[in-house]
Amino acid sequence: MRFQVPQFINIEDKIFGPLTIRQFVYTVGGAGMVYVVYNFLPFYLAIFIILPVALLTLALAFFKPNGKPFVFMLQSAITYAFSNRLYIWRRMPKQMTPSDAVKEFSKAESVVPSLSESKLKDLTWALDINQNVKTRK
Repeated sequence: MRFQVPQFINIEDKIFGPLTIRQFVYTVGGAGMVYVVYNFLPFYLAIFIILPVALLTLALAFFKPNGKPFVFMLQSAITYAFSNRLYIWRRMPKQMTPSDAVKEFSKAESVVPSLSESKLKDLTWALDINQNVKTRK
């Protein structure tokens, strides 16, 4: 007995022409909200509500950033905005007193190396020996 395996299960069915069920619901819902706001508010006030609602409706219905529906991006943005954040590392500025500044300055002066002529000769001799040994092999 053979069974027919469904294919293309990740593609939504198209109804009402080129619209899917989800796109149709978003568009009808947005159009309904725009209609209600237009009828109950004066036009100069309603326009400030109608434009964002219409843009959100169109984005939810048709905009697909990175091939995923816009509703996933909106959901992630809302979750990020209202969730707790964990700060692993936060640098705390160190308060420096004048005595600490003097200590830091004295450390900086003592750390600076001074090369004498004999140390410089020892360094050049060591480099020459290593170079000669490497070229012989």
